[in-house]
Parts: sequence; C-alpha cells; structure tokens
Amino acid sequence: MTVVPIEGVILTKLQTHQDHRGNFTELFRAYNLPNVEFKQWNAVNSQANVLRGVHVHLKHWDYLTVLRGRVLFGLKDLRKGSPTENIGCFVELDESNYQTILIPPGVAHGFYFVEPSLHLYAVSEYWDTEDELGFHYADKDAALLFPCENPLLSQRDIHLPSFKSILPLMPDYQA
Repeated sequence: MTVVPIEGVILTKLQTHQDHRGNFTELFRAYNLPNVEFKQWNAVNSQANVLRGVHVHLKHWDYLTVLRGRVLFGLKDLRKGSPTENIGCFVELDESNYQTILIPPGVAHGFYFVEPSLHLYAVSEYWDTEDELGFHYADKDAALLFPCENPLLSQRDIHLPSFKSILPLMPDYQA
C-alpha cells in the first residue's frame, strides 16, 4: 500500500497474474483496508475530457479502480483538524497499472477522464444526495487546478457552489 499525501487516502498497487490466456487481477480484499464495509458498487463509463465533481461526502468512503482508460483524480482534504487539512494532490490511475484508491469522508474528489474510460467504485453507504456536497472544479480558492480547459460537465457540476461556501459544512477529522 502507498499512502497519498492526504491522511487516510490509500493508493494500492494490485498484483496482476499473466499467462498465455490473458491475465487475472484481484480488485478487492477486505483485510487490506481500514474497517470499512462497502454497500454499493457502481461502474461508470466516461468519454475523454469529462470531469466529474468536485464532490465531497460527509459520511461515506469511496473505493475506486480504473478498468479501462486513464483517469486523473484530484483530491483535497477538507476535514477540520486533519493533519493534512487543506492539502490537495492529483493521482493518476490507468488500465496498464491496476491500482485502487480509498478516499475517506471529508476528502473532496474530482475525476478527469483523459481518455475514454471505465471505472468501478464502491461506497460504504448507499448513495444519498444529502451526503454529497461539492464545489466548482475551476474555483481558484480550492487551489486544485485540473489540467483541462472546457471539460464536459453534468448540469449539476456546472452549478456547484463556491469552495468557500461548503467549508463550514465539513466534518471534524476522525482519527
């Protein structure tokens, strides 16, 4: 396991077994992760130049992997009192190097699809609009600069509020 420079975010390189028939990669093993139980699994296909987010969950954890394509994950720690509060970074996952990323509640995340991609993700709580906040990906106050111009966004993501407006709603850090 590799720890990203944000407390609680874990990047894990997966082992792929290859032979003349193809390959096999184990995507999930519960004992490799903190005490988190996943309740819902989702698959998302995206075109190139799509940006999803930036979203943040107050209660649930996300566990993600890229099965096809290449995705740049933008992360920002918004948890009050976290040792890495306000730190942001980017992590790239692609199909040539299977990895997973675990994102705790309170860490904002946006996904930029560099090329057509398929990613699989699990959440520790059933999806609930009350548990998801967000801010506009280009908000300069967030200091999380995605390397894209005019990405394809959902109507919801186009109209997300400012970074500063969601900060008072963020949870306290839980060690």
